[in-house]
Parts: sequence; structure tokens; C-alpha cells
Amino acid sequence: MVTIEEALGIIEDQKIDLKTEVRPLEASLGYALSKNIISPFDVPEFDNSAMDGYALCGLYQEYKLVGEVAAGDSKEVSLQNGEAVRIFTGAKVPENTTAVMMQEKTSVKDKTLFLDEMPKVGQNIRKRGGQLAEGQEVFEKGHMLNPPSLALMGSLGRSELEVFSKPRVNIITTGNELVKPGQPKLVGQIYESNSYAISGVLEQFGFEHHQKTQIQDDFEATKAGIQTALESCDVLIISGGISVGDYDFVKQSLEENGVKELFYKVFQKPGKPLYFGRKDNKFVFALPGNPASSLTCFYVYVLPLLHKLSGYRRTGLPTYQFPIKHGYENRFGRPSFLKAAILDGKVEVLDGQGSSMIQSMAKGNVLAFVDDGEKLTAGDLIRCKLIS
Repeated sequence: MVTIEEALGIIEDQKIDLKTEVRPLEASLGYALSKNIISPFDVPEFDNSAMDGYALCGLYQEYKLVGEVAAGDSKEVSLQNGEAVRIFTGAKVPENTTAVMMQEKTSVKDKTLFLDEMPKVGQNIRKRGGQLAEGQEVFEKGHMLNPPSLALMGSLGRSELEVFSKPRVNIITTGNELVKPGQPKLVGQIYESNSYAISGVLEQFGFEHHQKTQIQDDFEATKAGIQTALESCDVLIISGGISVGDYDFVKQSLEENGVKELFYKVFQKPGKPLYFGRKDNKFVFALPGNPASSLTCFYVYVLPLLHKLSGYRRTGLPTYQFPIKHGYENRFGRPSFLKAAILDGKVEVLDGQGSSMIQSMAKGNVLAFVDDGEKLTAGDLIRCKLIS
């Protein structure tokens, strides 16, 4: 058995070979850049107006109107002292522009512009290179592309990006008692749910599964299913069958398939019977069968590996501290991840902390962490990972 810190360290220390690919800009969300990005030109490339109004030459309260400049106009306009032009947001400001006055603070009579207040030098002008200078580093290798990143890449004229490929993930669920939702079930059977949670949380964080298989509690079937799944994935996630019962065949089947155990069992609650192994460049997580345990292990351990295999500079969910709404003492005898919710800026530990109880996790939005024996009073800070 290993500690939480030892388990996370083993995952972080894995040596991997990252793959790269070129993707269209519109299909790059959630991918990590495989090289540094340098700005090929100044952004913006020219001084432009920050709003609809009037470009002014000199500092006066009256100006002679001499024209108009719209966004996208390529004509060269030069102002003389005391002149102004109508201008629109994003339009290139004319040569000799001192300031831009917003239209709400102006009035026009005949060809004369009147200002409600005196302008200030440079107001409402977006200066060339104000955001990026030519040759400036935009993003480092490993930067995960979020929607604003795509907008910035588009503004640099990039229609394609070289990124790290994401890992292929396969899912196996085990259990004779499991029945697919929508099918009739007998007494003693339950509807299978973990695969929906795992595929859902993969999608939530920008990953997808390529194969999902349900296997009965049979050694040969488990061994064959694992062999097949390993052939077509980079990460195999197995739900159930990893404990020490008479019908838990996953660990033995992994050994038979040449998977090397990197750790088995973590000193924590929930999710103690967690397995992590490797075969060549393929990784295996065998998660506990209880739904809350399974998802907890995904958030804490599987996600950091998926991020690492995707070339992310930062891996895993960050930890934040929030005040706890009420007193709490960890009497489980192990460091514990608690199903909790942030309400009005404070953390409330929810009822239903059992490993099989998924409703409280569905209603919560954080995993709160408490050390073995830790005792908190209302207002104390508690460590949390945001899960939704």
C-alpha cells in the first residue's frame, strides 16, 4: 500500500513519448501546443479606435469634420490641426490623430464637431503592438488551448496548430450483477452505471473513449477482454474486479497480459483498492467498483496521467482552500476525500459519504480533503478540488 503522495509521485515520474499532430484551429480546443508560439507581427498591427466616435487632431472643443473612416478601410487619411473624422471601432486612426472622443460626448452642427469635454492625449486609441510585439512569445509549449487561446491564434492568422495528440482511452466494466440500463433485471442484479460516469468525466475534461466493453466475472473472459482492449489504446480504465474477492480476476488477468504493477492500494478513503500499471507505453488504471470511489480515483489520479500524456504543462485538478461552513472531524482512520459543495463561499460536507453513494457527489461540486484525524471548526480552511 502507498500513500496518496507516493501514488501521485509514481504517476508524475512516468517516462512517456509524446506524439504530435497538426489540427485545424477550430478542432484544437483542449489540446496542448507542441511548440512555442511567436507572434509574427505586432498586435494590433496599427493604431486603431477603441470605440465609435471621432478621431481628433489637436486638443480643442471644436473641430472641422473632414470625412469618415470605417473598420477595414485601407485608405490613408491624414489630419491637420483642428480637423476630425468620424471613426468606428477597430478602424485605423488617421495620421496625426491626438485622441478619439466617444460619440456620446459630442454633437455635430453643419460641418463642425463640438465636444462636451476636453480630450486627453491618446484616449480611446489602441496602440500598435499594445497586446503583442512582433517576435514576442505568445504561448509556451504545453499551453492548453482554451477558447480565448483559439481567438488569439486566429488573430495571428493561424488556421492550423501543431499540438500534442491526446491518448486513446478504452473502458472495461466487470461484474456478473451488472445489467445495461433499459434492460430487464432479476433480483440480485443492478444496473451498470460506472461506464457512464467514466465516459462522462472523460468528455467533461476534453477526452473521449474509443471502446467500452462489459465483461462477466470470469478469469478467461477478463483476460481476453483486457488483451483486446490493450491492443487499441494508450490508457485502459477498468471498473470493478480489482479487490480480493473470489470473483475479482482483474489483477491476475493484468499480470497474465504482461502489465507491470506500479502500485496497488492507496491509503485513503474512498478508493483504497486502486491499481496502476504499465505495459510498454500503455497504462492501466483498475478503479474500485463502487461509483463514488471510482470517480474519486479518476479525479485524483487518472486525470493527471491523461494531462501528462497530452503534453499539458500543468496536470491534474488544482487544489484551492475555502472556509468550511461547519465543524468536521475525520474519524475514518485514513486521509479522506469528501463529497462536498461550495455554498455562499463556504464548503459544506454533504451527507452520504459511503463509497457506493453517488447522489451526494452528483449534488456537490468539490472533493474536499482531510488528513487522518484532522479536526476542523467552522471557518477553518479546507482543501478542495473543483469537479464541476
